[in-house]
Amino acid sequence: MQKTGWLIGALWLLASGCQQEQASRPLLFWCSNNAAEITFAREFTDRWQRTRPDKPLRYQPIPEGQSSEEIILASVVGKTTPDIYANMWQGSVEMYAKAGVLVPLDTISGFMSFLRARCDTAVIREITSSDGHIYQVPWKVNPIMTLCNTRQVKGPGLQPPPYTYSSYLNAGQRLKKDVNQDGYTDQWLGYTEVKVIWYQRFFNFYPLYLAASNGAPLIKNNRAAFNNRHAVGVFRFLQQLYRNGYFSKERLSATRDPFLDQRIATSFTGPWQVGFLEKYKDTSLQYDTWPMPVPDTHTGPAYTYGDPKNIVIFNTCPDPTAAWAFIKTLVDKPGDLRLMELTGQFPNRLNVDTDPYFQPFLQKNPKLIPFARQSRYIRGVDNSEVIVEVFDIISQEYEACVVYDRKTPEAAIRDAAEAVDVLLRSEPANE
Repeated sequence: MQKTGWLIGALWLLASGCQQEQASRPLLFWCSNNAAEITFAREFTDRWQRTRPDKPLRYQPIPEGQSSEEIILASVVGKTTPDIYANMWQGSVEMYAKAGVLVPLDTISGFMSFLRARCDTAVIREITSSDGHIYQVPWKVNPIMTLCNTRQVKGPGLQPPPYTYSSYLNAGQRLKKDVNQDGYTDQWLGYTEVKVIWYQRFFNFYPLYLAASNGAPLIKNNRAAFNNRHAVGVFRFLQQLYRNGYFSKERLSATRDPFLDQRIATSFTGPWQVGFLEKYKDTSLQYDTWPMPVPDTHTGPAYTYGDPKNIVIFNTCPDPTAAWAFIKTLVDKPGDLRLMELTGQFPNRLNVDTDPYFQPFLQKNPKLIPFARQSRYIRGVDNSEVIVEVFDIISQEYEACVVYDRKTPEAAIRDAAEAVDVLLRSEPANE
């Protein structure tokens, strides 16, 4: 999906021509179309209808399509947006904010006081649009971490996780040696998608970059900010994993889950994987979770990508105050706990790992505790309407350098940064 200046202009013209419906009609709430979140939406919609019959509301799973981002864009262009949408990728919000199709939530009474009680200043700063308004409610996160088969990564002569680059590479060397001795070929240290698609960088380059750089941005002051030792080091680390044969270049994702099958010893993934593993694993699979690998000289906590999905109100909504009242039921503590119970995902709120309210859930689900702790050290993406193109540019260089070893890490990162600078200068909205 290309987020260029002409598209933003077209969206703005469409939005400015829309008249808000003032007729009495139910508010429409779109949720994700996975089963757990449909159950979540149904429960809270039913409760709302029982307690607020004066403000009718109905839910609907987002229509099927290639991606939810494409469906939302089509609904904006076709003037068929819902009033409330839960599951908006944070990186899409700035485009829609600049197009004028979202309600600035900080103009609704009580919103900012609620937000400050829920989130820290870093999250508030991250979701604040370039015009100073806030158009999204921080809702849920899925920190990307290193899932490890503990029987494979804690062998003799191996430094146990959490990993530095050197200890992770050493684990790959030892595992490859053991595999060769036993005559097996379908066994790897890890695997990430080698496809160039931009969002695949959320499971390799980007969380590793955040871990190495203490959560640094990719864009700052409308220029590329990633031409630095952290990004170069990440490319070199990943390049070594492929060059040495520790990661597979084959499409392992096209078969049965390779971690579940114990064909890979580690996986960079989120908390959703825990429920899947607990449901389908056999007794021989023993695993645990640690932060992303970091440079050998790294100090302090390892940040990671939090994969934030948020809630927005479109400006076609006839009653934003009622919409916000409903949203609050989704993101108060009981709502957040129910999200955790149904989906295994985490609310984007302060101190989930230590708040007594959530302790019974975590005690019942100890495999999720590392993700709860990691939620203190997460980042989303930079507030830019062209952030998809930024990741697409990085992905092109990732393929050339990391996967096919055709470029040095220094050259690949430099070329990516130069291309991002050209992109940012060419955007009419940024001039």
